[in-house]
Amino acid sequence: MAVDYTIIVVYLAGMLAMGWWGMRRAKSKSDFLVAGRRLGPVMYSGTMAAIVLGGASTIGGVGLGYQYGLSGAWMVFTIGLGLLALSVFFSARIARLKVYTVSEMLDLRYGGRAGVISGIVMWAYTLMLAVTSTIAYATIFDVLFDMNRTLAIVLGGSIVVAYSTLGGMWSITLTDMVQFVVKTIGVLLLLLPIAVVKAGGFSEMKAKLPTEYFDPLGIGGDTIFTYVLIYTFGMLIGQDIWQRVFTAGSDKTAKWGGTVAGTYCLVYAVAGAVIGTAAKVLYPNLGSPDDAFATIVKDELPMGVRGLVLAAALAAVMSTSSGALIACATVANNDIWSRLRGAVRRDGEERDEQHDEVRGNRVFILVMGVAVIVTAIALNNVVEALTVAYNLLVGGLLVPILGGLLWKRGTAQGALAAVAVGGLAVVGLMATYGILANEPVYYGLLLSLAAYVTVSLATPATDAAVLAAWRDRLAGRGAPDLASEPVAAGQ
Repeated sequence: MAVDYTIIVVYLAGMLAMGWWGMRRAKSKSDFLVAGRRLGPVMYSGTMAAIVLGGASTIGGVGLGYQYGLSGAWMVFTIGLGLLALSVFFSARIARLKVYTVSEMLDLRYGGRAGVISGIVMWAYTLMLAVTSTIAYATIFDVLFDMNRTLAIVLGGSIVVAYSTLGGMWSITLTDMVQFVVKTIGVLLLLLPIAVVKAGGFSEMKAKLPTEYFDPLGIGGDTIFTYVLIYTFGMLIGQDIWQRVFTAGSDKTAKWGGTVAGTYCLVYAVAGAVIGTAAKVLYPNLGSPDDAFATIVKDELPMGVRGLVLAAALAAVMSTSSGALIACATVANNDIWSRLRGAVRRDGEERDEQHDEVRGNRVFILVMGVAVIVTAIALNNVVEALTVAYNLLVGGLLVPILGGLLWKRGTAQGALAAVAVGGLAVVGLMATYGILANEPVYYGLLLSLAAYVTVSLATPATDAAVLAAWRDRLAGRGAPDLASEPVAAGQ
């Protein structure tokens, strides 16, 4: 394993070095949180693909392939569909808003009264998303070093917290680009063909496994529909995804770069399911489907290749973990803490306070990072944690966000009602039906929609001046200069 160890150590050291490099570039709030809003198509595509394909998509995707066969691709496939929909239909308008958070968008659209509540829901989502990725370190470091689970989570989490705290989005962008390349080589170009060959090829796989393993709908229509509701729609509204859209240098970059990233996700989904199916042939009696990835890597790959594939798994985990972490810290600082302490910002006022802004955001990343590591140690089930995150996001925020973009009659009162009713309904229904049940997101979403429409129609329409300012921002007019901070929510 010496060669494998060397590859992993060099990779981890490289991540920290990029954090140091990013620190030298992060001179303003815009640099630190959204990479100066100037990424080109290649970098944007790579980093967007990296953040949406994390530990759940890699380790969990292979596990679903092990359990259900080719139809196990549906979870990651719906993530790709969501990213494609976001990129084609919404990303250009989102990028033109020149904000930092989803809650700021809601305040611009509804007149400044939805921020704290929506921020709390989004914070809970991003926190749990970061936790799911952090839990996955235990699986990878166990294969590498036979390491204690808690120590593995602390080690992996600390590296991500370190480079994210140092350089913010610039560090994360550069590390994500490297992680995208490593992931492509390790999973698509090495592990996929080796796993198929080791399993005897597709003909041998078909001969040894039940026919339902090769049924594209074998996982079940209800499950696929739930994946669409949770992951496809979740991609449209997540702070971690929007924060990457905000980094695009132009509307075209956001649209076409995201389309490339979404297409890559579809390919990655099929690859994970095929690898999992091959693992089922090789190891039919694993204790847990989530062990499939680590087992096939440990037992079937040659020296050196094994280290690169494990580095690819680390890349998948770290990219999502770092993206969710900076999103969590941004929401906690901008949408919750700043509002609760009554901070009032005016356009351009903070130009002389950029250093303090960067330092403040660094502190929040560090604090949220510690919270993520502690929570990851306390939890164990990646799928359950991810389901909680997306149920909260979709049940609480999908309706007011898409409603704000698509329906001009929606009001602030309707948005607040939708967030409160949907969020509380999802939590209550998960307690009643179970975390992995389909009912919480079904009923929560319907109740949120009913509350939004009913309350919006029962309250006065949004002020014409607010809607006019909103239309100007969507069109790219009236947005703050990149050198200054955007108008704070509620101004």
